Amino acid sequence: MTLLQIASLLIVLAAVFGTVNYLFLRLPSAIGILIVAFAASLCVLVLDAVFPAADMADQVRALVTGIDFDETLLEGMLGLLLFAGALHVKISDLKSEWLIVLLMATLGVALSTVIAGVGFALITGMPILIALVFGALISPTDPVAVLGVLREANLRKSLETKIAGESLFNDGVGYVVFLVLTGLAFGGSGHGAGAEDGSAVADAALLFVQEAAGGAALGLVLGFVTFRVMRRIDDYALEVLLTLALAFGGYELAILLHVSAPIMAVCAGLLIGDVGHRDAMSAQTRRYVDAFWTLIDEILNAVLFLMIGFEVFAVAFGIDALIAGVLGIGLSLIARFAAVAVPVALLRPFRGFSPGVVRVMTWGGLKGGISVALALSLPEGEWKPLILTVTYMIVLFSIVVQGLTVAPLARRLTPEG
Repeated sequence: MTLLQIASLLIVLAAVFGTVNYLFLRLPSAIGILIVAFAASLCVLVLDAVFPAADMADQVRALVTGIDFDETLLEGMLGLLLFAGALHVKISDLKSEWLIVLLMATLGVALSTVIAGVGFALITGMPILIALVFGALISPTDPVAVLGVLREANLRKSLETKIAGESLFNDGVGYVVFLVLTGLAFGGSGHGAGAEDGSAVADAALLFVQEAAGGAALGLVLGFVTFRVMRRIDDYALEVLLTLALAFGGYELAILLHVSAPIMAVCAGLLIGDVGHRDAMSAQTRRYVDAFWTLIDEILNAVLFLMIGFEVFAVAFGIDALIAGVLGIGLSLIARFAAVAVPVALLRPFRGFSPGVVRVMTWGGLKGGISVALALSLPEGEWKPLILTVTYMIVLFSIVVQGLTVAPLARRLTPEG
């Protein structure tokens, strides 16, 4: 199938499944589409088992695996989704929460990677470096899933800012950690490959700083240039086009320059969404920019969650993998708890936190398509099928179970404000 045919099919299915959800399930849109897609996938597998001559499962599997999910997300959709998410988070709100967001996006990701990686190695007997790669890909919370849930939850502003800010930044940091560990674990397959053991760690640390700082700097520079251009223009259509060019072009430029494209998208989105929104846009432009990026966010969300539902065809299920998946769900929650509780404990002597913040942020740290895409991007090898299966089970549990229950939990544990 051509790229246009695949895109058309995904949009049609997202619209059909979204309609089914709206009319019958009444769940949050993205979660409902994922559940309908997953149920449809299971129906195909059951029908294939009953009527093997029809060969339905293999045909659908060929179509699903023909869509390069990791490349589509990591080098296409992710830049637009992160930019759209950051566009609606104000720098002024982040200022009061910057330290906890920074600690959870750095120390929290590191703790979660180590705990999940070491635990997974103990559960499966996997080599520790490869297990740490699993820890890195499962540690970031998915801003796409998290920001979608936040819209339904009506949380206190400070708590909403903590969750949104952390999900945007730890995604970029986690991606860099994943690249570094993949290079160390798989030799020639990633960044930092080919170094001797002694210099590999130093090279990895240098790469981390280069990717993270370079991505932030590029995002701020491109965002500032776009802001200056928009100040000289009063044409809402052209200004919307400029924001789209910034998100698309900046993300691809970051990939070309080998700096963190996710961090670039977040920093550029924050600058345009705050300073640009206030000082470079007319009221009419603000309305159109907000409406355009809200629609982009909703449409890409629907397509992404549809693709996650269909990725069941790319996963190899077996008894051992299912057991590892169940244990992996518990392990990911323990790792997430540490990633939240330790930074909060470090800062609690110096500032107050709302009641239930650790529990809400632990349960609200949803995993999503980014984790599945990173698992799919791993080099082929003995452990990849197990990592992919466990990751998929964690993501499904996170989006469906945690995603549907975090809003009621937050309302019960934290007062509105």
